[in-house]
Amino acid sequence: MIAFLILLLILPASIIFLLHKQRKRQQNPPQPPGPPRLPFIGNLHQFDTASPHLYLYKLSQKYGPLMSMKLGSVPVIVVSSPEMAKEILKTHDLAFCSRPNVLGPHKLSYNGLDIAFAPYSESWRELRKLCVVHLLSNKQVQSFRPIREEEVFRMIGNLSTAASSGGVANLSEITFSLTSSLICWMAFGKKHGGGESRRLRLDELMIESQAMQGGVFVSDYLPSFGWVDKLTGMIGRLDRICKDLDEFFQELIDDHLDSSSPKLINPNILDLLIKLKRDNSASIPLTWDHVKAILMDIFVAGTDTGAATIIWTMTGLIQNPAIMEKLQKDIRDLVGDRGRVNEDDLPKLPYLKAVIKETLRLYPPAPLLLPRESMEDCNIKGYIIRAKTLVYINAWAIARDPEYWESPDEFVPERFLNSTIDIIGQDFQVIPFGGGRRGCPGIPMGLATVELAVANLVYSFDWELPPGMSKQDIDTDVLPGITMHKKHPLCLVPINRYI
Repeated sequence: MIAFLILLLILPASIIFLLHKQRKRQQNPPQPPGPPRLPFIGNLHQFDTASPHLYLYKLSQKYGPLMSMKLGSVPVIVVSSPEMAKEILKTHDLAFCSRPNVLGPHKLSYNGLDIAFAPYSESWRELRKLCVVHLLSNKQVQSFRPIREEEVFRMIGNLSTAASSGGVANLSEITFSLTSSLICWMAFGKKHGGGESRRLRLDELMIESQAMQGGVFVSDYLPSFGWVDKLTGMIGRLDRICKDLDEFFQELIDDHLDSSSPKLINPNILDLLIKLKRDNSASIPLTWDHVKAILMDIFVAGTDTGAATIIWTMTGLIQNPAIMEKLQKDIRDLVGDRGRVNEDDLPKLPYLKAVIKETLRLYPPAPLLLPRESMEDCNIKGYIIRAKTLVYINAWAIARDPEYWESPDEFVPERFLNSTIDIIGQDFQVIPFGGGRRGCPGIPMGLATVELAVANLVYSFDWELPPGMSKQDIDTDVLPGITMHKKHPLCLVPINRYI
């Protein structure tokens, strides 16, 4: 009798509980699977900031190519397959084409006045169009050809001098100096924006700004604990780099506004931006903060990613001597004893292009593409992704998907010969530059530098490892940060071939 009474008491409560649970399930459609979360902090305690692309790849092996997490109070989805990347970058591109308001990038971009980190809006669309038409067009890329060739040939000359003494060359430092010099010439029209000391100052500012762009601020995930960022010194560090960068950009602007400065026949990027601002010829009113924010994008994207791609290419080649020999033969057969590879030669070198595509597949400059943020609720393969969800697209994992790539972890440039697959964001199994509305607009500029530099390095020298080192000793560990840099410098011995 007592058991019956207890049952009568429990049964209504159980029915109410089940109805409530069913109603809640209907109100909250299924979310993508993901790792268990702790109250309040979610998955923050698990997040690996050193190599997040590797950590998220391992999780995706367990929870699938569309995975949900929570970093503090911020809902997150992680995309790890070409099929899911297509959903985000093409099918639902408009819903996922904004950027989150993340403290470091937001402040460094003058509160979102740039191209890379600004949230999606009509003014962003007009600003991007302005940059594509006036700063990054094919015509503009070609106008910088003499600068690219001069700087690359200068690098080869310096390496040749070092090779004569049989020394070891730190290619990581050399290529960073090359891309830094190139960007300064293209952006300001004079090397390093005014001397070696200013170049070194800019390099230091870029390294520090990269650290802040990829840095973890507690306030981004737990707003009520923003005071922790002050306590750790992150806010003070961010404020200092923003102030130093602003002063640096202002000095350069003042130099270009000086009527006594010599005028160049071919205007540089800063000249073009100043003209657009002065003439009010832009589709949106440009401010000096817009100009500085765009310069910031050009420096980071142009210097950092170009240098990283050249180094990863040379790493892949030195680890695979047969591929190095094949590429050298192709280039040397075409160029002969001329002594240098110029840009007219590049379209005639399909294997070079295949080698660089394979490098970008295995070592995308940004292994986790810059994060996106959903602007509205969206249904992806039966899962509801809520508005204001942070979206990470794991380009590193996508390009190693064994369903799409045979021997995905091996360096095999031949896979791109006679293949229609490209790297510009239309083929979602390899997306080193992203895709959709937020795809990188500077692809032609970046590839022109990488192809010319790699071609001349391979053509001009035979390469050996330092004494006592074998190819198995070459590591592929990476440094923390938005851009995937090799953790340990690539040091090789150049042997003169033609010079």
